Amino acid sequence: MLTAKQQQLLMFINSRLKQDGISPSFDEMKDALGLKSKSGIHRLVGALEERGFIRRMTNRARALEVIKLPEGIGSTDSDTDVDPGNIVRPDFSKTQVKPSLASVAMDSGVEIPLHGRIAAGTPIDAIENADSYITVPPNLLGRGDCFALEVSGDSMIELGIMDGDTVVIENCDTARDGEIVVALVDGEEATLKTLKRQGGHVALVPANRDFDTQILEAKRVRVQGRLVGLLRNYH
Repeated sequence: MLTAKQQQLLMFINSRLKQDGISPSFDEMKDALGLKSKSGIHRLVGALEERGFIRRMTNRARALEVIKLPEGIGSTDSDTDVDPGNIVRPDFSKTQVKPSLASVAMDSGVEIPLHGRIAAGTPIDAIENADSYITVPPNLLGRGDCFALEVSGDSMIELGIMDGDTVVIENCDTARDGEIVVALVDGEEATLKTLKRQGGHVALVPANRDFDTQILEAKRVRVQGRLVGLLRNYH
């Protein structure tokens, strides 16, 4: 199963190949997916290549070949056009809330990486590389690439975030005051807290009166993402 962004990029590349006969540039892919940098496109292209959906043509510059499409969408060997509803066309108007969902049916699940545990209490080791994936409802996703973390600890219980919950995090490196973020402290320890700025310092605020707020120099804290959704099992 492809993630929402992987499928979105695959369909955009396939559409441009059918339309123009050449693959889009990385800048065009970045703009089409609404990403801030090309590094995310490089990761997505690499993932699609590893999964056998596309192939780089080494004898030509800026050349990608679509080998197959996800099951149920169509075949690259057919003359039938891909359903245009599956092709994302960027719209950067302020009224657009979730452009990344345009290529996903609202009643289907989306696969995102599960990066292990995140402390909602005393910080624990930094986020690990994804070793598994989890399927979540599309309406829990943010605008950009998302990943999931398992919550360990109860420092955010007064905001309804419990030990054992799974949180959906939108990958970003900035956040507004009052947003719940994954913060990396000193490049080593990650924690889930509400972010507040205080001059040259950053406050990581718990939602449990038994825990103290951490106030750190801003240079010691790096935002890795912001909370956009939460999953909970009741058994």
